Amino acid sequence: MPAPALDYPEWKAPAADGDLIIWPDPADFLAQTRDNHRNLSNATDVRIGTVPLPELRRRMRAWIGHVDDAQPLIATGHQSELYHPGVWVKDALTNAAARRLDARAYHFAVDTDSPKHLNLRWPGRAEPITDDPALATAEWSALVDAPSPAHVQHLEGQLGNAARSWGYTPAALDVLASLKRLALEPTSLPVAVTNATHELDWSLGLRHHALVLSPVWLAEPYLVFLHHVLAHARRFATDYNAALGDYRSAHRIRGATRPMPNVSVFDASVEAAFWLDELSTGRRARPSVFDAGDGAFVLKLTGGDEFVFDPAADAWDAAGRLGQWLRTNEVRLSPRALTLTTFFRLLLADNFVHGIGGGRYDQVTDRLIARHVGIEPPKFAVTTATLFFPQAVGRTRACLPCVAQEGHRLRHALIGAGRKRELVAAIDAAPRHSERRRAAFYDMHRQLDAAEAAGHPALRKWEQRLREAREHAAEDVQLFDRELFYAIQPRERLSGMIERYDAAFA
Repeated sequence: MPAPALDYPEWKAPAADGDLIIWPDPADFLAQTRDNHRNLSNATDVRIGTVPLPELRRRMRAWIGHVDDAQPLIATGHQSELYHPGVWVKDALTNAAARRLDARAYHFAVDTDSPKHLNLRWPGRAEPITDDPALATAEWSALVDAPSPAHVQHLEGQLGNAARSWGYTPAALDVLASLKRLALEPTSLPVAVTNATHELDWSLGLRHHALVLSPVWLAEPYLVFLHHVLAHARRFATDYNAALGDYRSAHRIRGATRPMPNVSVFDASVEAAFWLDELSTGRRARPSVFDAGDGAFVLKLTGGDEFVFDPAADAWDAAGRLGQWLRTNEVRLSPRALTLTTFFRLLLADNFVHGIGGGRYDQVTDRLIARHVGIEPPKFAVTTATLFFPQAVGRTRACLPCVAQEGHRLRHALIGAGRKRELVAAIDAAPRHSERRRAAFYDMHRQLDAAEAAGHPALRKWEQRLREAREHAAEDVQLFDRELFYAIQPRERLSGMIERYDAAFA
């Protein structure tokens, strides 16, 4: 199927506190979810390996606990991290839409990406959420342990002391209380953070299911998808790179690495759009598969063991053998960005909700699905919102350029408007690039410098305003930071945002 004619808005994060964007509008979102569910359920002529797409979807959805395939599934996902309100509101949207559609909402926590955004930050302070030193070196976040009880207690003390001057209790103290209970049992950081934030969200009235994804990468329906992609590695890579090329052309992007690099294709090998994770060592590599003849491809491990991806093999049998091979060799093939969202949108969700960055990536996924699967890509959605630190609300931001311009005007007025005009006229009268013009220019600035050095009272007042503006601007950087963990907010502001999404879908 050729690349579809696609039209997307240029999404921008809302500038004002409390503002949000929802694309498409709620009525269209609901209609598109129903259309996606119907179209994917009826796509019996589309096969992933040897399995019809609707059957593979049913099996994958049942594996995560969604057993009623007639019920829509609305999902979002994000890396396992302390994400900001603009990410968190995706769950507010999935919950609001699920209530209207009698659907189920899911949040997929990606614990196979590299650890990032795992410092608990508030204005003037940043503390790592765990005391496991692997936080700085781990290849993927599931390798990092949850914090010790002593570290959580330290965080509670630091945040509690800071919050005394804020005039409210941050919801993050509830998250830390959950982490303290969870710390009594050894677990990974993503599992602990996902459970703790899910507990907070549940207390706020949200009813989505939260699932970390690493166990899914050994589920047989996922392995059918994985086997299909690697058994058709050259065709998939061609479609993958063409989708990226179409996107770059549409957005006039010249670089070959944005929004992500192409996969490498050679005469005898093809780079796989997956990570090869060595579970016993914690090492990660970008694997390639090699031509094995008769249209098959082979993946070879460093130790010499190999697996042949045969496009003619029965998909369920191949998935079973692949799963056993992965377990025996203690390795995993985790999806990268485009293969991950392709998997989400084809095998799990009836509508997938992104933030702005994910919405841009999924414009590539649309093209990949159309090219490789040969169907009109199911629609996706985008939402985000802005919630600044509460003390920023109603505060006017410092305008350093304004103060600097005021100082420029004041400095040039110190010698008097008449004298300034005379000096400028002398500069203009001299030939361009001449010694006389340069001398006139330097003469004017010598007189300005002398007037400034005399310490005019107006200039001293302006210098004080400049110092205050710089201090104000430094505070603004932290107070107007959209990236602070959403639970730094008070519960009332989070509940108010949930109510706004409920009202949008009412």
